[in-house]
Amino acid sequence: MKQIFKKVSSLCTVLLMMAVLTLTGVSSVWAADEVDDTVKQTLITTAEGLTDTIVALSDEDIDNYSQSSDAFTVGAMTAWAGSKAELGALKERTGETEVKASDDGYTVTVPASFEKADANFVYVFDGSTGAPTSLTVDVQYSMAETLRRAVMNTIMGIAIVFIILIFLSFLIYLFRFIPNPEAKKKAQAAAPAPAPVAAPAEEVQEAADDTELIAVIAAAIAAAEGTTTDGFVVRSIRKINRKKR
Repeated sequence: MKQIFKKVSSLCTVLLMMAVLTLTGVSSVWAADEVDDTVKQTLITTAEGLTDTIVALSDEDIDNYSQSSDAFTVGAMTAWAGSKAELGALKERTGETEVKASDDGYTVTVPASFEKADANFVYVFDGSTGAPTSLTVDVQYSMAETLRRAVMNTIMGIAIVFIILIFLSFLIYLFRFIPNPEAKKKAQAAAPAPAPVAAPAEEVQEAADDTELIAVIAAAIAAAEGTTTDGFVVRSIRKINRKKR
């Protein structure tokens, strides 16, 4: 019951500070380069009260406020929920809250120290109404943590590149199993003509025997006629079967 009363009191205090900021804000003061002391103190009190209230919220409260119709409330819950696990519990608010003027409002930075790291709660206040419009939780990582994150990001980037290269190599390897009709036609067109089949050995032997027989017969005719083989040519030899009577 005391915790609920404490949360309600904190929210009421923040709303009261916002109302005071709206009522005391003058357009000329908001537009000036230097911040009026009264306005500056009001901004600091409002920003620090919002920080204490947001940090003390439980996970259930964050889920409930995330369903709000107010844009700032939803944005603040989203920013805090994304950094809560990295920071841990609040130790103390360290340093001095800074207020900087801009053309359309003010930027208020509330530094705080947590168990795991430090963080800056950066609020933006509207120049005409004095109401907060956005919250950014800027986690301040140590040098060792920054280097560790840089090394991890580099390793992850190189690993992703190698994985993609291996995948592309595997795809290129699979291309050889895809049929290519054009390549098949070109291979068939470039194939050498079949070699002529050699004549059987028996036919070659018969042709050689006929040549020798023709030479013998031509020599016998030349001897019988008393001339040479240059005067005639034996073109064919035919066997005649003589039947006995």
